[in-house]
Amino acid sequence: MAVKRQLSMVMDLNKCIGCHTCTSACKLQWTNRNGREYMYWNNVETMPGTGYPKNYADMGGGFDGDGALRLGTEPAPEDYGVPWEYNYEEALMTGTDPWLRPNVKPTWGANWDEDEGEGDYPNSYYFYLPRLCNHCENPACLAACSRNAIYKRQEDGIVLIDQERCRGYRYCVSACPYKKVYFNEEISKSEKCIFCYPRIEKGLPTACAKQCVGRIRWIGYRDDEAGPIHQLVEKYKVALPLHPEWGTKPNVFYVPPMSPPKIDGSGGATAESRVPMEYLESLFGNGVKAALDTLAAERVKKAGGGDSELMDTLIGYRHAEMFKLS
Repeated sequence: MAVKRQLSMVMDLNKCIGCHTCTSACKLQWTNRNGREYMYWNNVETMPGTGYPKNYADMGGGFDGDGALRLGTEPAPEDYGVPWEYNYEEALMTGTDPWLRPNVKPTWGANWDEDEGEGDYPNSYYFYLPRLCNHCENPACLAACSRNAIYKRQEDGIVLIDQERCRGYRYCVSACPYKKVYFNEEISKSEKCIFCYPRIEKGLPTACAKQCVGRIRWIGYRDDEAGPIHQLVEKYKVALPLHPEWGTKPNVFYVPPMSPPKIDGSGGATAESRVPMEYLESLFGNGVKAALDTLAAERVKKAGGGDSELMDTLIGYRHAEMFKLS
């Protein structure tokens, strides 16, 4: 759908420390009650890992190479994990069963495989990947909705669900390959990240971006050539979409993680990258190597005392300057 302007986000995975402050900010503001307890409109996954919901990347959705819509599968409740509460007093003081709900003993949930990653010491590796609705240029959820309940706002391209029109058919849940549309059982309607549009309309960044202690998130318009989004995505091409092969044309982009070298048997650094290039390309496409080469060259330039517009942007000296909302 053509829109007047497209609001986008870039996240630098080299700066994410996995603190989940973004998740907490979103959860407290939007999804901590009324049938949304299991929803994480924003979550931070450990990669390599299974993601949230569990193995979502294998559930299908999006578009094929010819642009035809592919309906995937809808995650089961077990793929999300049934929400639970801890009995902190018993868990910490007596060592007995810590679950407040005796009939709910969790076997899976968000961040269940946190910090596991892959590889063997000393060459094990992982990195953090925050995820939210991509507010795609070509949303599969919108294409699948038979009620025309899903739309992109003309002024900023944010994808929203008209709750008056939604009838809970859940085609949107199946069609989204990122599984970032959720079904609220209490109201029988689909819900998703709204990119904090009430905040955006007041000139404020999203809650996840504002509260990010690592300053990994930039927000701005794609057509603002002086803004950080255009610099990172279009000018330097170091910010890439997640799974571009799914055909939805996401408007959330990632600066891929740089990798330390592998360590050999004598403890010395080798020329081989610890995070396999093939794995990064499976996530972000074939632009990863060029992006990492650009980052490495600009980092050397900055470390040597030279000027680097890219590094100055990525450092984020002033938090407020990371958000260009007009």
